[in-house]
Amino acid sequence: MSLLPIPSHASRTDALTDFVAHAQLMLDPATPESVRREAEPRLLAQLPTLLALGVFELFTIRDPALQALVHDELQAHRMRAA
Repeated sequence: MSLLPIPSHASRTDALTDFVAHAQLMLDPATPESVRREAEPRLLAQLPTLLALGVFELFTIRDPALQALVHDELQAHRMRAA
């Protein structure tokens, strides 16, 4: 179940769409903390796919807290893969 409505033309397996939808939830000050806690692991679950696609070589996350979260998770992912 998605936390945000996703356009019907988007695949449920679209990692970028899922990442952006959950990032928007996490960054919205009106989002209840319980929803943020649900959104975070779903957002982080998309990172391996986005990393493989080279998304983070093309785009920069501007929000400092979200950027730090993603950076830390990517570092941990790289360490596990090494």
